[in-house]
Amino acid sequence: MGEPVFLYTLSLKVAKSVAIPANASGCKCKGKCIDPKTCECAKRNGSEFPYVAKDGGRLIEAKDVVFECGPNCGCDPGCVNRTSQKGLRYRLEVFRTAKKGWAVRSWDFIPSGAPVCEYTGILGRADDVDSVSENNYIFEIDCLQTIKGLGVRERRSQNVAYAANLLDNYDGQDSEAPEFCIDAGSTGNVARFINHCCEPNLFVQCVLSTHHDLRLARVVLFAADNIPPLQELTYDYGYALDSVLDSDGKIKQMACYCGASGCRKRMF
Repeated sequence: MGEPVFLYTLSLKVAKSVAIPANASGCKCKGKCIDPKTCECAKRNGSEFPYVAKDGGRLIEAKDVVFECGPNCGCDPGCVNRTSQKGLRYRLEVFRTAKKGWAVRSWDFIPSGAPVCEYTGILGRADDVDSVSENNYIFEIDCLQTIKGLGVRERRSQNVAYAANLLDNYDGQDSEAPEFCIDAGSTGNVARFINHCCEPNLFVQCVLSTHHDLRLARVVLFAADNIPPLQELTYDYGYALDSVLDSDGKIKQMACYCGASGCRKRMF
């Protein structure tokens, strides 16, 4: 028996080259966070809570970044502002497709705004995995680039002052290439099997729950719409056309078989 090709992990593994920041100071709420005027975590979210409690916690809208309560907060694990930390709540199935390889669907109805799963793998420096050829499971953590609207990324926040405040500590970091990434090539979870779609039913949300470094945010997939049982789960991989190069520096192309009416015909 040889070594396993793929190791399933429920949480992120951290490469030796990455130093995770110390746990951030938390809110002083007791029980559950309910007052956005006094909760420090709500203040970081623009003085509001990003979630509503319905259906075990649902994100109201996609945000630049979601600040959740963490290890140094006074609230209990049932606080609605810990929604993405509560693990899988839907029965997800990995299945085989005709043209797209593996795919993922849910046996349960998923309501809009509900967290579906976190993208896990090995958290490392993007420069360290560039040399890994034919690894299509590298997720760049582009929270910083999204807030700045760099490249093909769309800015989410309409509050310019709030976005500027988030970026206060990142002056001079205007690279379109994220510094860190999650490599799920050999280690990861169900999220690595979720396919691209040009008109997806999931969206990517960066979440900070233990520390506040935007470059090292957790990557969580949320439902963009109400998703009926057995519908394939998909998200937009976010590649710009002609942006992927092979080891010789030549442009790589990959056809898209998502089947959406607005399909771009190419993934990259």
